[in-house]
Amino acid sequence: MNLRLAALIPLVPLTAVLVSGGGAAPAAAPAGQDTTRLFAPAWEYPRGSIAPVRSTAGMVATTDRVASEVGAEILRRGGNAVDAAVATHFALAVVNPEAGNIGGGGFMVVRMADGTTAALDFREMAPGRATRDMFLDAAGNVTERSVEGHLAAGVPGSVAGMWEAHRRFGRLPWAELVLPAVHLAEGVVVHQRLAESFYRNRKALVKNAETMRIFTRRGEPLRVGDRLVQADLAATLQRIASSGKDGFYAGRTAELVEAEMRRGGGLITQRDMAAYKAVWRDPVRVRYRGHEVISMPPPSSGGPTMGAMLKILEGYDLPRMRYLGPEHVHLFAEASRRAYADRNAYLADPDFVPQPTARMVSDAHAAARRATIRRDRATPSAQVAPGLGAPPTEGTETTHYSIMDARGNAVAVTTTINSLYGNLVTVAGAGFLLNNEMDDFTSKPGVPNQFGLVQGAANAIAPGKRMLSAMTPTIVLDPSGRVKLVTGTPGGSTIITSIVQQVSNVVDFGMDVATATSAPRLHHQHLPDSLRFERRGLDPATVSRLRAMGHAMAERQGFQGDVQSILVTNGAMTAVADPRRGGAAVGVAEVATGVVQ
Repeated sequence: MNLRLAALIPLVPLTAVLVSGGGAAPAAAPAGQDTTRLFAPAWEYPRGSIAPVRSTAGMVATTDRVASEVGAEILRRGGNAVDAAVATHFALAVVNPEAGNIGGGGFMVVRMADGTTAALDFREMAPGRATRDMFLDAAGNVTERSVEGHLAAGVPGSVAGMWEAHRRFGRLPWAELVLPAVHLAEGVVVHQRLAESFYRNRKALVKNAETMRIFTRRGEPLRVGDRLVQADLAATLQRIASSGKDGFYAGRTAELVEAEMRRGGGLITQRDMAAYKAVWRDPVRVRYRGHEVISMPPPSSGGPTMGAMLKILEGYDLPRMRYLGPEHVHLFAEASRRAYADRNAYLADPDFVPQPTARMVSDAHAAARRATIRRDRATPSAQVAPGLGAPPTEGTETTHYSIMDARGNAVAVTTTINSLYGNLVTVAGAGFLLNNEMDDFTSKPGVPNQFGLVQGAANAIAPGKRMLSAMTPTIVLDPSGRVKLVTGTPGGSTIITSIVQQVSNVVDFGMDVATATSAPRLHHQHLPDSLRFERRGLDPATVSRLRAMGHAMAERQGFQGDVQSILVTNGAMTAVADPRRGGAAVGVAEVATGVVQ
């Protein structure tokens, strides 16, 4: 693939990228088929409806085919998985503006072929002038300023994160990894997935003049075949390609960010930009049925909460249960409500609040939580208190990509600007959207944020603090210590439960990557006390039985998440993009001669 021409290549329709599901599953299982693994008859993505991509030379799975092709090309040129991650990230900032970003932040989990593991925190940070009650009105009520507009933006971390990952693990020259995104920003043909995003969000895209100028034609959303030109973004990316991290956090770009903040009443200054640093942290590591699950620590709640759920579920013989039958769903919900109760009470930025991560994922804590679960009855969330002592006192939009190279280096990255198109503000002259991550702080204890999460004082706003996240980039090693699964998803508060299911689908139920990804998803987050399930994902008899057990059931319309996974089986990588969004997994047929480590 010629990266200089990548901006000119329109995507084929989604129906050509994916083998779509549809119709009912067979009424009866064929002879010899394991009936414990069947989905509900009316489920939209029956088993076998999605074809995975296979490769032994490298794999990139993202929400957008162009971005996946960019990453795969870097692998072909001799780059390693981290090089491909950097190039993919910047490409997503161009072709997936609803979530791909340089104006947001995220987390990266790395497992290199030599056994080195690392977790990189490039989460956004509260500006230096942020205050605890900045989103409350005179009556003490939470306002919408944490969601829309300049005040909602935290200091972006994405560019610093990519720079730091490349500094430690990259092999190809930095500029070579950023330039594909520069060319894409100079002009890309709008394809179906992007056009659908513009149309769904057409009312939001006209709320800011600069955003409207770039992503619409006089207020009308761009259509398939139109050309999206982001000249200011191309110039910003060129500064990053030429000057690295300083091309974003200093000089012209930082000046433009501060000017935008002054224009709209935001808080980020050039001093805030210059002070930002990505941070290496120790990954959360959890043993689950002989496998090792590696994920992000705080300020991501993903690793600890997922780990707590898995450790509770490890005490039950899930593989012998009917998949998504009443017993399986009940235990999943009970584990989830307890793990989220702990998450919402304790977890926060570890540089500000001591974190009980090790206790939260311990066998002892899991046993104590499991002892409170009844097998025949749901526990009302009002009766499920945080389980690690008194909480500290005062003192969906996201995207994910998974990458592996031929040597076995693996990278999982989840990145976000929080809501779709972030705070809807595009930095004039710089061409990128800003995040609204300040909403992920606790604006007021006991009051839910936009994802319905009711969080505590540990996650209160403070200058320089990083807001709590649910992002859960994850790598699973098999009992022999080899990479088995690389996975992650967007989805706000549903990220954690989606990835717990993905891990369990593979480890407990032996699913292939396509089946595990297309399986119906569940979610419970303690409060509100509601067990959500995807539309037609559970059979009516199961729903009735769960209601009789005391669960408040809520059928969720539309998709939940956008899981991007790579599964390694017998030395071969298989991958699939989540059919709910229409991305693409791209395998590398062969790797160019050169260093791949």
